[in-house]
Amino acid sequence: MAKIIYLPTRQAHQIVTTPVAAAFASAGLDPVQLHAQAHNALAMAVHYLSQPQANVPGAARKAVQALSALRRLDAASCM
Repeated sequence: MAKIIYLPTRQAHQIVTTPVAAAFASAGLDPVQLHAQAHNALAMAVHYLSQPQANVPGAARKAVQALSALRRLDAASCM
């Protein structure tokens, strides 16, 4: 017969967070995600403008999306 080895049970550990991380968590925001959203929106705006027939309204819309993500990032970090 195989010998049974009992391991200690896993207990939930409390995660220690900084006040800034707690502010992001309470607001339901992830700073990495907001940064990525701003980066992607600006990349798309540059892409729209680099086309032979520049899509200026689309680039402007993406720039507004990027600014919105950056403002949410700034507002959440000031909490």
